[in-house]
Amino acid sequence: MNQVFQRLMSDAAALTRSGQTQMATQLIQEALSGITRPVAARPVPVDTAEFAPSPGGKFVLDVVARIIGEPLDPANDPDGAPEKTSAEQECARPPQARVTPRGEQWIDGTFTHKGRVLTYKLFVPAVAAKQAAAPLPLVVMLHGCTQTAADFAAGTQMNALARANGVAVLYPEQAQPANAQRCWNWFKPQHQRRGSGEPAALAGLTEHVVAEIHADPARVYVAGLSAGGAMADIVGRCYPEVFAAVGVHSGLPSGTATDVASALGSMRSGPSSSNRRAANALTIPTIVFHGDADGTVHPSNGSAIVAGAIGGLARAGSAGATPSVSEGQSPKGKRFRRTVYAATSSSPDVEYWELRGAGHAWSGGSPKGTYTDATGVNASEEMLRFFLAHQKGDGLESPGR
Repeated sequence: MNQVFQRLMSDAAALTRSGQTQMATQLIQEALSGITRPVAARPVPVDTAEFAPSPGGKFVLDVVARIIGEPLDPANDPDGAPEKTSAEQECARPPQARVTPRGEQWIDGTFTHKGRVLTYKLFVPAVAAKQAAAPLPLVVMLHGCTQTAADFAAGTQMNALARANGVAVLYPEQAQPANAQRCWNWFKPQHQRRGSGEPAALAGLTEHVVAEIHADPARVYVAGLSAGGAMADIVGRCYPEVFAAVGVHSGLPSGTATDVASALGSMRSGPSSSNRRAANALTIPTIVFHGDADGTVHPSNGSAIVAGAIGGLARAGSAGATPSVSEGQSPKGKRFRRTVYAATSSSPDVEYWELRGAGHAWSGGSPKGTYTDATGVNASEEMLRFFLAHQKGDGLESPGR
């Protein structure tokens, strides 16, 4: 047998062992007919203990939503433009050599926590000499499935806002060996609790970066989209002494799933009493965005996150402070309802943005990235506004180490 035939048959055997018989059959047919394809285009075997196929046959917990415009390659530019400047090339050096906040920086880095390796991109705005002593706020942004750190930065355009407001932005990136579709593993029990798995690694990375760039530990925030939004809710609840506020866009609430089956159920129909475990009682200020036409993550997940965020007030059915409700529309005509729950003795500030007619995409995002809807209200701008109004200690409780 020639080398190409052997390679295809070897791949087919691996797919068969992992239970992916349909892709294995396809490769066998190609081998027998003499068809070849580039290595990057061949199906990749996945661990069936980690993933299960959806009804459509795709190993993904966050299916591709509507993408507005053709995404550009943003890997080497903090705002997603494809050009590479000399300043960006400078960021190829190790982070330790370029963390002094003077000129703007777009840093590539790697962090290891208990054997788990996270790569990341870090945006540090230019700081004038007279401002150098003032620590910067830090926003941690968690991408959705199939996305990368650079893609998420391009789509949300958070760096442009951070540049204008003097804020650093950290984009951790999920590794494909940890999840074939780059989803954060929000649906697994070992990644839903303090001191374990991805939450511990993300909190550790955040504290590492805070120390490296001398960020303000009282003004550290975490936000995410879809699977990243679900993980942001988990991380914020598990580590309220690290994060001052949480932002969730099109995500799911903590404890809504314990495996792939319950995750898919919550995505399709919303969290139910049978599959939702008791959420962490710790609450911190939270802002939530969710489209009421989201066909990937059911809109009721957004209201469930809000209910969890307002904690005891919601569970007790207490009247508390009457929420403020307003209706509005984006400059491009997309309507929304904004509900604000002011802080009380039993609940932190919470905002809920119900996006009318919106699907599974970052509202007000740029077509330079995926999962974006440029016609909606600017979620990045509103999240950053909400974040900067809070600092550590605005939540209700803080756990011991």
